[in-house]
Amino acid sequence: MQFKKFPIEGPVLIEPKVFGDERGFFLETFKTSIFEKENIPAHFTQDNHSRSSRGVLRGMHLQIPPYEQGKLVRVVRGKVIDVVVDVRVGSPNYGKWLSVELSEENKNIFWVPPGFAHGFLTLEDKTDFLYKVTQEYNPQNEVGIRWDDPALGIPWKTWLSDDSEFIVSQRDQETPFLVNFKSPFVY
Repeated sequence: MQFKKFPIEGPVLIEPKVFGDERGFFLETFKTSIFEKENIPAHFTQDNHSRSSRGVLRGMHLQIPPYEQGKLVRVVRGKVIDVVVDVRVGSPNYGKWLSVELSEENKNIFWVPPGFAHGFLTLEDKTDFLYKVTQEYNPQNEVGIRWDDPALGIPWKTWLSDDSEFIVSQRDQETPFLVNFKSPFVY
């Protein structure tokens, strides 16, 4: 596995080694010893699986303490643009975002640490998105920021190559802009 770090400290893109032959392929998606060497938590408490149509935009979500979550995410069918926003107060990258493409083809895995709002846009129908989390889901501690916050400038429209409308939940339409978000995360 290759672990790619970013100028925004925390998130990590994991490129697994894929062994393929006439039978298909094999890859390791998680190995405690390797992840611990890379300072990525190896204790996960819940696995989740979502399926989405093309144009579904989920985000930007996070859980606050004491149920903050790190997420290990990947796509097993289809393709997404996965986006994280640094919401750690005092971070030199507060309010900055980064994106990665996760797909059935590239088989990449993305580590999203606590203190980052997370979301994704599906680029293909029947996209299956898997994620392991370090804390169980706790609805009372789930919060979010607006996916279309102009202060963030995330170019969602450029990733959906036509004039399709996004499919966004009512809840995600009602989250606050970053300027009104009171982050409990400290850098």
